[in-house]
Amino acid sequence: MSSLTGGFYPPTLDDALEKDRLVQTIKDWTIANGLAVRPPPAVASNDSGGILAMSAPVTLFPSPFSKSCFDEATAIQTQYNELYARISQDEEFLSGLVQEVAGGDEFIANLWNVHLRVKEEGYVQNLALGLFRSDYMVHQDGDNLQIKQVEFNTIASSFGGLSARTSQLHKHLAKTEYPLLKDAVPRSSMDLPANDSAEGLAAGLAAAFSAYGKSALGHPTCVLFLVQDGERNVFDQRHLEYALQQSSDTDPTPVFRLPFSQILTHTTLAPSGGGRQLLYHPPHNPAFTFEVAVAYLRAGYGPGDYASPTAWEARYQLERSAAIACPSVLTQLAGMKKVQQVLATPPSVSATPSALRRFMPSESAHTALWKTFTNIYPLDTTPAGQEARRLATDAEECKKYVMKPQREGGGNNFYRSAIPQQLKGIPEEHWGSYILMEIITPPPVVNTILRNGQLEHGGVICELGVYGTCLWDQGTGEVLQNEESGYLLRTKGDQSEEGGVAAGFGCMDSCRLV
Repeated sequence: MSSLTGGFYPPTLDDALEKDRLVQTIKDWTIANGLAVRPPPAVASNDSGGILAMSAPVTLFPSPFSKSCFDEATAIQTQYNELYARISQDEEFLSGLVQEVAGGDEFIANLWNVHLRVKEEGYVQNLALGLFRSDYMVHQDGDNLQIKQVEFNTIASSFGGLSARTSQLHKHLAKTEYPLLKDAVPRSSMDLPANDSAEGLAAGLAAAFSAYGKSALGHPTCVLFLVQDGERNVFDQRHLEYALQQSSDTDPTPVFRLPFSQILTHTTLAPSGGGRQLLYHPPHNPAFTFEVAVAYLRAGYGPGDYASPTAWEARYQLERSAAIACPSVLTQLAGMKKVQQVLATPPSVSATPSALRRFMPSESAHTALWKTFTNIYPLDTTPAGQEARRLATDAEECKKYVMKPQREGGGNNFYRSAIPQQLKGIPEEHWGSYILMEIITPPPVVNTILRNGQLEHGGVICELGVYGTCLWDQGTGEVLQNEESGYLLRTKGDQSEEGGVAAGFGCMDSCRLV
């Protein structure tokens, strides 16, 4: 029984035939509608033709989610978009934070060096595009439910394509299957919010493509998706690609996929003396040359994508080009956990005011954003950092916290009792490259997850991600587009610490608002 519903939901599905019917319906629908992923390497090794796909992990029922929390999270997204656009424009602010963490984080240091190299010769593109996702969990304090931010993603904010399909799946089941169960769930009882995340994110890409304008060199312009080698989550990305191509009533926007590792092989900069346009030479037809208007990074967010100096040269080429990068290096750095920490450190332990006021002087915007923060501390030598070090190394106090590095993607964090031992293996002078975040306590929810053809039933934890798109001018600060763009609900077993779907911890879900 979930405290969010006050009754028994979802149905227990004690009847084996009833359960088998629902599972088979979901398997068929997910493949028929592209709610799918490529198989893992162990299976893909027998797929020489690259023809296999499998259902993405998904819940059998939409999980109950507080309507007031959902409405608050979606309503505030444009303010979060504006906040992070402003942060990315404040080089002085970012520089100070980079210096604090770079000594213990070579990846952050290398990103900053790319920016400095381009700054020295001069940027040629002032427009910046953010396809953002702000992630939240509901925190239960007695009978009070509050939305609390887990993190803000500024690069490769994934699952916009599959999240829309998951919402469609659950709406289909609510219409056709749930009312026929022995423990019937009436369609009228299901408040399932609209979710156009794929179209919303594609609209952000389309806005940037339009703002770039026509090629000064006479080439056709394109959008370039930069992806990882062996990408399993290809269908999620394809849904954005298809939505972008269908967004134009005239000629479809040319969209190409290029592995991050092949940037220098298939792109060049226009000859010197020009505008440093990024030119793409499709390997399937080298006779064509396209000018890249928008470079959308679904790779490049972690050290694994930069296995050699060549990869950093590729990122440098992107950054110094005229293509609108999504994200630019500065926008990616704005997503550091250190940024989130300095925004959210409680004033009671900080020697300086929250940086939030620096970027959001409006009292109403400041109050709305501050309400979504949970307590986050540095692990440096400041007074707030000293208090965090005490909490992190105490055998009992540490159980209330999670320790995070400056990373995107799942599988990077350290939880509760694992924190003191992990700190012992890190030189103390590098502790400042981590943050300590108070763990959010969600209300109890149950559901059944279908993963790799197997059912997992029990308590679950839900994490809401709200997408946003923002296009702005880094020089003038003018915001050309700022939209909330749909949502993602990821769910994991309540015994799991990590929640990334691609990392193998979570599954796709959608909201039943209560």
